[in-house]
Amino acid sequence: MLLSQYIFLFLSFVAIISALMLVLDKNPVHSVLYLIITFFAIAGHYLLLNAQFLAVVHIIVYAGAIMVLFLYVIMMLNLNKDIEPHKKNIPKVAAAVAAGLLLLSLTALVNGAEVNMLPAARNSNIGLMDNLGKTLFKEYMLPFEISSILFLSAMVGAVFLSKKEIH
Repeated sequence: MLLSQYIFLFLSFVAIISALMLVLDKNPVHSVLYLIITFFAIAGHYLLLNAQFLAVVHIIVYAGAIMVLFLYVIMMLNLNKDIEPHKKNIPKVAAAVAAGLLLLSLTALVNGAEVNMLPAARNSNIGLMDNLGKTLFKEYMLPFEISSILFLSAMVGAVFLSKKEIH
């Protein structure tokens, strides 16, 4: 086996174990930390696929910004077992049955799938940031600039809406 296959197996093992711990852990803060580990393992898979830009964006957006929001919400909720109402087991059983059916259908889908490498996946330069930048600023310059104007107008609108009226 090649080194990249060992790295893939290790990252897959880490992602699966941390995702299971995310679901099975009763402490919500620990669950968020397991989710961050899962995101880093997925970013490692992106690096193995030669998609460095996707890996960096995945870490910045998901492991950075989204996880900070999750932790903030968990801290603001101030979950306490004493004041929390007791929930029935019916939703838990329904969720387990739904997850089992999803696993069964995904297994059937994977067993019936053919593994053909896409022509784009054979190109080793396809995920590099250099090629992405060239494509973005040559072929898609107008949509890129329009989206930047849209983001700027959204920020101005958010500032305008958040200002208090002075009478």
